[in-house]
Amino acid sequence: MDDPGNAVLTRLPGLSRRVFIGGAALTALLAACGTGTTAQTTPTTEPAKTPKRGGVLKAGSPPPPTKVDPVTMYDGTAIAIVQLVADYLIWLDKDFTLEPRLAEKWETTDGGTTWTFTIRQGVTFSDGTPLDAETVKASFDRLLDPDSKSAALSAFDGVLKAGGVAAPDTHTVTFTLERAFSDFPYLVSAGNYNALILKKDYTGGGDIIGTGPFTLTTYDVSTGAVFTRNPTYWQEGKPYLDGVEIKFYADDQADLLALQSGEIDAQILSRPQLVGPLKGAGDIVVDQVPGTGLTAFTLRTDQPPFDRKENRQAVAYALDRPGVNTTIYDGVGALGNDHLFAALFPAAPTDIPQRAKDPAKVAELLGGQKLSFDLTFDPPSKDLALTLQNQLKQAGIEVQLDQRTSADFYGGDQEKDTPWLFTAANLVGWAGRAVPSQFIIPMVRSDGVWNGSKYANPALDEAAQAYDAATTEEDRRAQAAIIATALHEDVPVIISVWAGTVRAYNGTKFAGVQAHPASYVDFSEVTAL
Repeated sequence: MDDPGNAVLTRLPGLSRRVFIGGAALTALLAACGTGTTAQTTPTTEPAKTPKRGGVLKAGSPPPPTKVDPVTMYDGTAIAIVQLVADYLIWLDKDFTLEPRLAEKWETTDGGTTWTFTIRQGVTFSDGTPLDAETVKASFDRLLDPDSKSAALSAFDGVLKAGGVAAPDTHTVTFTLERAFSDFPYLVSAGNYNALILKKDYTGGGDIIGTGPFTLTTYDVSTGAVFTRNPTYWQEGKPYLDGVEIKFYADDQADLLALQSGEIDAQILSRPQLVGPLKGAGDIVVDQVPGTGLTAFTLRTDQPPFDRKENRQAVAYALDRPGVNTTIYDGVGALGNDHLFAALFPAAPTDIPQRAKDPAKVAELLGGQKLSFDLTFDPPSKDLALTLQNQLKQAGIEVQLDQRTSADFYGGDQEKDTPWLFTAANLVGWAGRAVPSQFIIPMVRSDGVWNGSKYANPALDEAAQAYDAATTEEDRRAQAAIIATALHEDVPVIISVWAGTVRAYNGTKFAGVQAHPASYVDFSEVTAL
């Protein structure tokens, strides 16, 4: 079992455990969530400058830790490789706007429990196989099969189950949900990163054939992957590049040195702390966007010392959040306020005062009692753990660091003793989500599959259900306020910073390389200079 989702640095949620990414500009409230209302936009147009055809972009990335399989993948490198080859029904733009890809439009009926997608006509896979509705149905049937062990299952949990997908004709796919879910298009978009459309006969082998802008020519688990332009790509005239090469580097420093030396032209997964000093210097451009990724500082609410709410609040008031943002995220992130609505989410409340460092409040909440606890984490969270330990020590709170290997941290029995869900306090990296429900449902609902805080609040559960079914922005905001207020007050998880995302590249050689909140790659519009 891996962490739920630091797609940028490691992986995403899964058991499916992660869900990359994942916030949302609700385009027309995702098909307006109203009966018969259609959400529809136009695919991205060409870059402002006249694109130049030709050239090969060389990008660096860590080697994927597991097999590059679209169904089960969860790490950023594997996701990038597959996204160059395969496509989604809907792409998720850098501001989380839904952009039609293999689906031309979608609409909902039956109060948001039935969703109908119109499949783009004339699209073929790179081997010439036509795309049709049955192929789309097969892709989602595969993801919904528990035996597939897909990292997409958690996103569909309680919303869509096996047998809920139908193809009434060659260009129509319908999804019948278990309950009304107004954000459903996000679950079949790139926001659910495993939701790629594959051939009906895909069985998990290494031969990945898709409808995307490139075809995978060679892949070596030790050195990298080579891609060539897909001549049958459905977006006419794209991609502009002849190909892409992804080279694997064992560590971030080697990747950075390769960029600086010109050995590569761009990074797939850039770290803000490392590329920040390169901004405005030389040929390197660092593109950055806000995001919805986070590291949850989880506190067990069902056992000492955090069964006492005041102790949880004291820890929250002891933190210097701007300091965390500067130290860990190079200032790219946005301050968190201990609820699960990032500012990127349209329904995010704006009237809850931002929690800030307040030593006097900490002392008042502790009431003269000493607070000491163990903080458990795995290596990707080490720098944050050290920063939090230092900040809490200044407030008189003693923290003993308990670093585990990633295998140990996410290992064990997921029902009773895995450290990431059962220790008194821990740090878990979650990749950004496209909609807040992808955090709320698994993390803080009473029956949440990844509820490491063991938090149970019937009022929050009811509001979360109502939020998912809401068909107007007013109703959505009302339920969001209930959820956010409860989390801010009860503090089962501390959200100190919402992580932004950066991508570094050589701006003298290529244009069109962009950062993405989920570290996704879309090189179809990249052009050589």
